[in-house]
Amino acid sequence: GPKVTYVPPPPPDDEQAIFARYQTGMNFDKYDENIVEVSGLDPPAALMSFADTNMCHTLTVNIAKAGYSKPTPVQKYSIPIILAGRDLMACAQTGSGKTAAFLVPVVAQMMRDGVTASSFKEQQEPECIITAPTRELINQIFLEARKFVYGTCIRPVVIYGGTQTDYSIRQVKQGCNILCATPGRLLDIIGRGKIGLHNLKYLVLDEADRMLDMGFGADMKKLVSFPDMPQKDKRQTLMFSATFPEEVQRLAGEFLKTDFLFVVVGHVGGACSDVQQNILQVSQYFKRDKLIEILHSIGNERTLVFVDTKKKADFIACFLCQENIPATSIHGDREQREREIALRDFRSGKCPVLVATSVAARGLDIESVQHVINFDLPSTIEEYVHRIGRTGRCGNTGKAVGFFDNNSDGHLAQPLIKVLSD
Repeated sequence: GPKVTYVPPPPPDDEQAIFARYQTGMNFDKYDENIVEVSGLDPPAALMSFADTNMCHTLTVNIAKAGYSKPTPVQKYSIPIILAGRDLMACAQTGSGKTAAFLVPVVAQMMRDGVTASSFKEQQEPECIITAPTRELINQIFLEARKFVYGTCIRPVVIYGGTQTDYSIRQVKQGCNILCATPGRLLDIIGRGKIGLHNLKYLVLDEADRMLDMGFGADMKKLVSFPDMPQKDKRQTLMFSATFPEEVQRLAGEFLKTDFLFVVVGHVGGACSDVQQNILQVSQYFKRDKLIEILHSIGNERTLVFVDTKKKADFIACFLCQENIPATSIHGDREQREREIALRDFRSGKCPVLVATSVAARGLDIESVQHVINFDLPSTIEEYVHRIGRTGRCGNTGKAVGFFDNNSDGHLAQPLIKVLSD
């Protein structure tokens, strides 16, 4: 294909923009009712408040500025485990604070160890690598990392595909302690000798089940088999997701120390309880009419519509615009610049409807998404759980509607019934 020339705009640098966040919802305190199970030997005690750790003052201040008043269950259990140097696999519902659950303790330990980012070295040696399946998600993790390291000499960097490679290299060269990267760009930059791994202490896989399955499993194996990658007993490996199918749990064992701990908040792969789920029986031919009917009844509320193909995402977005419903689309065939504009228009409310493929199913945290519509249901129940988790985040409530067509979605009937009854 043509040479990629896109250079993303730099993120805003003023303190107010760095710490921008959205409000917790009325059900935030209900997270504490979740039963938490920790499997493994000698887990450390849970953390009751952010003040209970001996983190340095700067980090404590940053946690408060970022709006984290009290830890959610996944944070209560994960933070002490990571601070104790243990490997971790953690499963908690969508929107319940997993990103901070790994960033806070990693940053705390880096501050304690006194890291410095040496700029303009040909090869940078980050202490921490965080990898996630999509560009939008890895960028979101990077923006969150900036909050916790504010006012310190720890430098986070984000690199992802769809942008100019030289731009990624320049970002890394300016100094890099925490590298947030999508798998393809990460392997490329390591292969070019711009990143050395022998100083790596923390390897974080977010959306870990996706990182270990057919999608990125080979990339992750390649990553841990680089000659200068510390062996698993010489680094700390952390895995987080809202879903962990059993076969993926087995695969995860290859990357983790034998004494790793497994934290489950609620039950593995459960849907977010703050999302009201409705399943409608709609045949293929009536889906568009039903979509228009629902969107007209919703009014201007922010709505994410999931479809199964890239072509269909563009087609439905165009169709909605013709019906005077401002919509835009996001999928893997759109240029990165277009993907970022689509997301910005959706976040700002300029286009209250975003039509997306599974590229937007995981991790994305967009304020006041009130509705998720599965125009096409996904092929797996895990994907369904992630998609509807784009609403009902951080204690807010949301609604999800799924169009069920017996001919194409029959395979999902049983697992859907289980998720709905749970």
